[in-house]
Amino acid sequence: MAAPTAPQIAEAQLGGFKYFKLLGRLLDRLHLLGTQRDRARNRKFFFDHYASLVLLLFFNPVLSSLRALQRASKLKKVQEKLSCPRVSLGSLSEAPRVFDATALRGVIAELAVLVPPAALSAEHEALRALTAVDGSLLPALPRMAWALWLDEKHRAAKMHLAFEVLRGIPVDVRVTEGNGSEKGQLRAMLEARRLYVIDRGYAEYELFQEIIDAHSSFIGRIRDNAVWTVVEERPVGEKAWAAGVRRDMVVWLGCPESAKAFKQPLRVVEVLTGKTDSRGKPEVLLLATNCMDLEAELIALGYRYRWSVELFFRWFKCILGCRHLLSDSQNGVEIQVYMAIIASILISLWTGRKPTKATWEMIRFYFMGWATEEELLKHIESLNMHRAG
Repeated sequence: MAAPTAPQIAEAQLGGFKYFKLLGRLLDRLHLLGTQRDRARNRKFFFDHYASLVLLLFFNPVLSSLRALQRASKLKKVQEKLSCPRVSLGSLSEAPRVFDATALRGVIAELAVLVPPAALSAEHEALRALTAVDGSLLPALPRMAWALWLDEKHRAAKMHLAFEVLRGIPVDVRVTEGNGSEKGQLRAMLEARRLYVIDRGYAEYELFQEIIDAHSSFIGRIRDNAVWTVVEERPVGEKAWAAGVRRDMVVWLGCPESAKAFKQPLRVVEVLTGKTDSRGKPEVLLLATNCMDLEAELIALGYRYRWSVELFFRWFKCILGCRHLLSDSQNGVEIQVYMAIIASILISLWTGRKPTKATWEMIRFYFMGWATEEELLKHIESLNMHRAG
């Protein structure tokens, strides 16, 4: 049987390009990156062109592969709106080896700044900088030798994410092999004036001190067998007790040897989860923090908010999706992941709230020409009215 003919892409199936204008200034800086190999100075396809085409992939289900992007580049509308030339399949395949993905992390950081601050009550203002950090595996193919994980047949990449909880946006992301160190990547992402919330996989005392030295704070779960020397036992108020707090202490954390990592005492808060362990006893979380003035109930709440990064991973992998990889190389996977993060931040900027499946579907309907701009704006307006209510 003859091979099926690849579906053609009509210009009527592609729209919404004006929403890409926001990225214009940020992507312009990518234009000349990766031109070192262009000794003849005849390159016409640049990093900003490739980034724009990959971004279009996330908003239009008509585009689902590298070949689809190549066919889209033939359309005059795409060429005009993205200032992108017609590109060959060979140039598209070569792009992940030519253009450096790390430049896109700067674009992510600048876009994140544009997302307005969350509206918070005075009580929750102290949690404004709450940033959840975690890693999540992305399936890889056995031939992707760099994606070390379980064995030769089980490969994976790992996305390491810093997620600002109350604005609902990623603020930094890295991609490593599946065995990449989560603690090492957090060290690389540390910024000042953040309140990092981390699970016990990050429970390393030297890392806790590095966060403090970076002029940030943390709420981190420590292991159940952690030891400390109590400096002060604090009273547990009614609000804290209602939030599950059962003990609030200032301590020197660690045994005589491990405690040498710290330059100051910390605080340990014991919080009930509402569950029972295997022995039928109430499950207790041990939360360490350097936030001496933060109410105990907000420490408990801040740790519960850590699950927002897990929800984002679900959104990223199940809804926004990176199921079809455009490249097998680590740099190519990084480009695709970073552009997916940029797509998610753009949705937050366009709608003024965290992205949802319904909003993402409406935006895709608009980009496909199924929904009018008026219908899209009406949907966004209904979201804002619901938030105001």
